[in-house]
Amino acid sequence: MSVRNKLRSKLLSAWIRPDVRRRSRDWHEARRRLAGRPHVITAFLQLDDPYSYLLAHYLPALADRYDVDLDVRLSEALGGGYRPAPDMQAEYALLDCTRLAAELGVPFLDQGSAPPVEHRTGLLDALAVRAADDGFAEEVFDVLAIYWRGDAGTAARRAEEGVPGVAAPVIAESQQRLARMGHYNSAMLHYGGEWYWGVDRLHYLVDRLDELGVARREGDNALLASIGQVMHMDLPVRPPAAASELPPIELFYSFRSPYSQICLPRVYALADAFGLDVVVRPVLPMVMRGEPVPPKKVRYIVRDAMREAETQGVPFGNAMDPVGDGVDRCHAVFAYAGTERRERDFVLNAAELIWAQAVDASTDAGMRKITAKTGLFWPEAKQAMEDDDWRETEAEDRQLMFSLGSWGVPTMCIGDFVVWGQDRVWLLARHIEELCDTCLLYTSDAADECP
Repeated sequence: MSVRNKLRSKLLSAWIRPDVRRRSRDWHEARRRLAGRPHVITAFLQLDDPYSYLLAHYLPALADRYDVDLDVRLSEALGGGYRPAPDMQAEYALLDCTRLAAELGVPFLDQGSAPPVEHRTGLLDALAVRAADDGFAEEVFDVLAIYWRGDAGTAARRAEEGVPGVAAPVIAESQQRLARMGHYNSAMLHYGGEWYWGVDRLHYLVDRLDELGVARREGDNALLASIGQVMHMDLPVRPPAAASELPPIELFYSFRSPYSQICLPRVYALADAFGLDVVVRPVLPMVMRGEPVPPKKVRYIVRDAMREAETQGVPFGNAMDPVGDGVDRCHAVFAYAGTERRERDFVLNAAELIWAQAVDASTDAGMRKITAKTGLFWPEAKQAMEDDDWRETEAEDRQLMFSLGSWGVPTMCIGDFVVWGQDRVWLLARHIEELCDTCLLYTSDAADECP
């Protein structure tokens, strides 16, 4: 590993520590008080982004519950390296938000089978005309609901209120502000130097505002609290009998992905609870496939991953980035571990030692720590690292991942049900529960096996 990469790893690890986050929050709060400013939450929402719509559904409740100013910006996510495989991402976002909306009880495409994309430009222009008006936030929330509930008739009428061309500079200004503040995505909330994405990260902001004591009244807001209740994952104490008919969980995983490390122990815990096997399919990280990952995106991911790891109780944060030789060596030894039936032990140990104990997998000393903890014979592991046969398997697994409609890791599937991101382990669990229920119903009719 290069000196530059080691230094970068150490700096990132120091930057994401919880005590650094705490000091940053205290500093921003002190500055706010000294300046006599209100608590301001900036929301960057994109009309044709379903995650923005789901987030917007909860923002009135947030503004009502807390003594905050909500600054809503009509925006769009940045493209290029910030958004690989944009068509694939857009297709998955629609599927994911359809599932999320059903779980959360949020109306979604209930007035039409698709958003009225033919009126998108007109709706944006109609919103931009009112960008400086009081009540602009409510206008954005309303139009997002019209669009994502599929209300084509109302969309057509609202689009007529626009002035052609006025949306472009409004959105461009919001994108510039988004970039200056340090982000690149839509459905983002910013408060006091920290970013919160969509409904999945809203609870962090709620906890922070509660800690600051800015709630207008005692008790929880039922709507805001319902998100955590829906996304909570309860696992069975013992595997249900119906689960024995189910296929394994497949996990497309990267040794370099922080989110892969965070979901890994939960995927195994989920599989154990239902008595399922896990097939781990390691794929190369994007940067080693020639796809650039901008520094701004890296900084957000590792900081967000640190929060998630704390919440999930996963060791994380003292990392040594394995990019390059470290990743290659992990792939090679993983293939060898498979011949010894130690894939699970190896991948769990590699994740913890690399991402929580700063073990350098690109060196013999570092890899030897991982293989020793796994119980692998070092001379054979060292011999395996001289073999490139794993590359053919990696290429096949990567193509399989693409064929499933996913562009990156962690991707999890069981049968033809596919979810992307460590945020969706709970949704995978929910689907497995439904499969078990289906199997019970099916077998109760004297069928031989579960469909």
